[in-house]
Amino acid sequence: MTNPLENSRNTIFEENAEILANVTHSGDQFVIRVRAPKTAAAARPGQFVHLRVSDERPLRRPISIMLADPEKGTVDLLIKAIGEGTRVLRERKVGGTISILGPIGCPFDLSDASRRYVLIGGGVGIPPMIFCAMHLLGRAPTVVFAGSEVEFPFALKPSTAILPGVGGNTILGIASLEERGIASRLASNAGLYGCYEGHVPALARDYLLALSDEQRARCVLLSCGPHPMLHAVARLGRELNVPAYLSLEEHMACGIGGCAGCVVKTVEDGEEKYRRVCVDGPVFESSLLPEFA
Repeated sequence: MTNPLENSRNTIFEENAEILANVTHSGDQFVIRVRAPKTAAAARPGQFVHLRVSDERPLRRPISIMLADPEKGTVDLLIKAIGEGTRVLRERKVGGTISILGPIGCPFDLSDASRRYVLIGGGVGIPPMIFCAMHLLGRAPTVVFAGSEVEFPFALKPSTAILPGVGGNTILGIASLEERGIASRLASNAGLYGCYEGHVPALARDYLLALSDEQRARCVLLSCGPHPMLHAVARLGRELNVPAYLSLEEHMACGIGGCAGCVVKTVEDGEEKYRRVCVDGPVFESSLLPEFA
């Protein structure tokens, strides 16, 4: 596995980021927008930032980047309040500041314009897929499938894009993508209106099976979300002989590769290795990960 950060220096910045917005959504979800111009200028889809929750809690939290605007110098983050630290973040006020390190990690490879990119996100794993889709706009065919068991923290609208294998009541997409011509569909087991009834990898499977062999051969799966979902995406890739790249979530201490507290086992050219999720990842090809093989 090649690591594009191995020969680079000064690629991670520490910034005292001003909080420009903090919007609460259902299901303990919230979206924070911060002004962090150095991070915004350098960020690529699949990378994350490491946030210091408060001065009283020095251990940082890794959060995926949902959007970065280099011109405005802003970074958007979707966070779910599941522990003490993220609950503190939810209460941070506009006008305050957060110390962030970023952007961190090896991003998704979006360089091949001949590919058809199938993006599969679940829960707080949806943000990297939105970032990927925006980056691919006008560059390569792209479709986004997003799954959630609580209400989606985005504006939704009926999609006008016709997707093979996707029909019935599966009509809603993410408005910010649809308005830019990026097709999207949603999945949920919570009975949400306009969503596919089931897990999001099953929705993606219906779509892939409806493609021609030639179309499917051009596809690549990019995914981020809970581990059971990533396992399902890896199985889908094996079943249909479509390469799959997974963005892993792990507990992290330093977040910059020094402590090696977030290692994952890989098998590369028949040799077992241990890679750091923070800087060697978080994106890995599923075929290199024994856990997902």
